[in-house]
Amino acid sequence: MYKEKYRSWITSDFIDVELKKELEELVDEKEIEDRFYKNLEFGTGGLRGVIGAGTNRMNIHTIGKATQGLADYLNTKYKGDISVSIAYDSRNMSKEFAKATAETLCGNGIYVNLFKNLTPTPILSYAVRKLQSKAGIVITASHNPKEYNGYKVYGVDGGQVTDKVAKEIISYADMIRDFSKIKTMDINKAEESGMLKFIEDDLFLSYILKIKNLTMRKNLVAEHAPNLRVIYTPIHGSGNIPVRRILKELGYTNVSVVAKQEQPDGDFPTVRYPNPEESKVFELALEMAKDINPDIIFGTDPDCDRIGAVVKDKNGNYKVLTGNQTGVLLSNYILMSLSEANKLTPKGVIIKTIVTTDMVLGIGKKYNVEVLDVLTGFKYIGEKVKEFEETGEKDFLFGFEESFGYLAGDFVRDKDAVIAAMLICEMTLYYKNMGLSLYDALMDLYEQYGYYEEDLISIEMEGKDGTEKINNTLEYFRDSIVDLVGTTKIIKKIDYKTGCCKDLVMNEETIIKLPRSNVLKFLLEDGSWFVVRPSGTEPKMKIYLSVKGNSLEDAPKKMLKLKEKVMGIVKKSI
Repeated sequence: MYKEKYRSWITSDFIDVELKKELEELVDEKEIEDRFYKNLEFGTGGLRGVIGAGTNRMNIHTIGKATQGLADYLNTKYKGDISVSIAYDSRNMSKEFAKATAETLCGNGIYVNLFKNLTPTPILSYAVRKLQSKAGIVITASHNPKEYNGYKVYGVDGGQVTDKVAKEIISYADMIRDFSKIKTMDINKAEESGMLKFIEDDLFLSYILKIKNLTMRKNLVAEHAPNLRVIYTPIHGSGNIPVRRILKELGYTNVSVVAKQEQPDGDFPTVRYPNPEESKVFELALEMAKDINPDIIFGTDPDCDRIGAVVKDKNGNYKVLTGNQTGVLLSNYILMSLSEANKLTPKGVIIKTIVTTDMVLGIGKKYNVEVLDVLTGFKYIGEKVKEFEETGEKDFLFGFEESFGYLAGDFVRDKDAVIAAMLICEMTLYYKNMGLSLYDALMDLYEQYGYYEEDLISIEMEGKDGTEKINNTLEYFRDSIVDLVGTTKIIKKIDYKTGCCKDLVMNEETIIKLPRSNVLKFLLEDGSWFVVRPSGTEPKMKIYLSVKGNSLEDAPKKMLKLKEKVMGIVKKSI
């Protein structure tokens, strides 16, 4: 099957000459198979893959096919004029893929609003609603290595399309067997005819204004913002202008930017992975810190939807906070600030994912705020924000996930590192004014709510064989792990694929009211848990783990034991 696809690309009159040349030079049969054994699929982050020739690669043809499918979906679903907003980040080929996307949409009679320059993902989410588009597209692969790019699709609500809509779009794309069926319009003609318009700067200004209005303690910021010492790195991405703009307008004038990581560069020359979850991306910032002695260091990923923060501990050593730690700190700060201002209502809600820390449950309980779980992927948080806006059932206060994604406000429907940067600065300033560091604040929360520790194991399994191994491992966990993990009893086993939660203590089954997904969660009698799932964006199996210890020293020991037990099961399954 893959050989037929390979030959069809080689012989097609519609395949780009350079891509054909790339294919003709391939000699490794496994490489050819990997490029053609499947089509790129929508995962938790949309379409994502290595840049190159083939059906399982990111290129102008796979982009064109996905866009034709989206165009057919939109033209079937909506009547009258339809517009789509498009943004792109600093990755290699992002601008070219954005252009190809625009040309296909315009070729199908769909109007396009295109950002002139690289733009963070959250601003695209905002633009979809502001410009009343029926969909949005961002060309980005988020924090993946430089070889990758991607294609994220947003719905009319400004949130990433969820599974049902993604499947519909893909069903239209799968009908396209011949690249000659992809309709296009030259981008210059599209602009001349009015089919394509570039997005004006006033949209960006209105976005910045809305973020300023999210300030929790306006007097504190107005009076003391210049006192906060900040080091920021955009890690060669799209965050440089918006993050610095919002901080400057709020009065944070003491902001130093890592010069070698300031300019956009899709090769990410100073890092292996442009991921703020990786401590190595902060090495240059930490060199600067020796002279500046900052109160806070943070960095954003290429499309500026994720942010990582670095604080100094009691021993004077800098520590990269986990996504869970930053999320807990922000949750507490937001609820505390709203409570002090008498702005909390009984309908308040914080939304997190099923793999995110349970430490926030205690904080929610203190302030009488519900904490709601959704599936992994920020699109499910955005979906709930939309639901609550329509029903008025809940007041959305904050959403976060362990993978460094945070959102406050309702004008963006995806994780937003520009908003998070503003809130992290304000929170750090608040504690500084009290004579405390952000690390001090975290230790205080541990004392109050318990010493939670979370970890993530990512097991890379590439190619067709890797996909089969991941599926086999998931099935092994699903069918064979029924009562014990090592010597620790399982008290609940939740299968999100079947929607069933088995209480092994009470011998009861309940239905989980979440979308179906190939994910398993095991709750153990000692209060720990772990989740097993395939990655939606990379050839990896992911295992999320959580424990609750009695001290800062006890929690890591418990985590090490849990990891050993779970990895023992993984080795049996492969």
